[in-house]
Amino acid sequence: MSAYSSASDQGSIYSSPGPQDYQVVTASMTSNPQNLSKADKDRLIHSLRAHTINTLPELRRIERIFAALHAPDTAEPMRNAWLHYVDSHNLLNELRGLTRDYPFSSECLDEAKGRVPRTAGNGGGNYCWKVLKWVKDQALIPRHARLLAAKPAMWGGKKPSAADVEKLATVCADAWTRALMTLLRNWDASGR
Repeated sequence: MSAYSSASDQGSIYSSPGPQDYQVVTASMTSNPQNLSKADKDRLIHSLRAHTINTLPELRRIERIFAALHAPDTAEPMRNAWLHYVDSHNLLNELRGLTRDYPFSSECLDEAKGRVPRTAGNGGGNYCWKVLKWVKDQALIPRHARLLAAKPAMWGGKKPSAADVEKLATVCADAWTRALMTLLRNWDASGR
């Protein structure tokens, strides 16, 4: 029992069940995906459909396992999981987790999401990779960093000097680019 709980907290709707020993992707699944049991495959598909997987590395682990299986019944749940990951702001949250001092621009990500086709195909890769790649290839970061840095709200309502805007834009762009490249390292150059 913690210092902040009491005996009356046990069984309360507000009490936490505590840490769970639950792993969606196990080491044996990633080391030898061809030996994945039907039950494990079904559990992974269920986890994707229930949106219990919400980090890019975990989604990538499952995507690699499914790629090794070449099973057609895994394509739709994987595609929908990536769409949900991006649309539910999990991607933005991961980017912002890497850019705590200068939070990644939601407008930058929204622009890329609006330009990238949500359908399968279109040169390989999944929706998340395509969005991140679009941000990189279209040089959205410097433009959005400059737009953010020029907002009077960033300067306490005062009009910043051009030099101050440029300094802040550079710092934001550097932080955002590092975060973007960190996430893109989860794929090879072709999005696989």
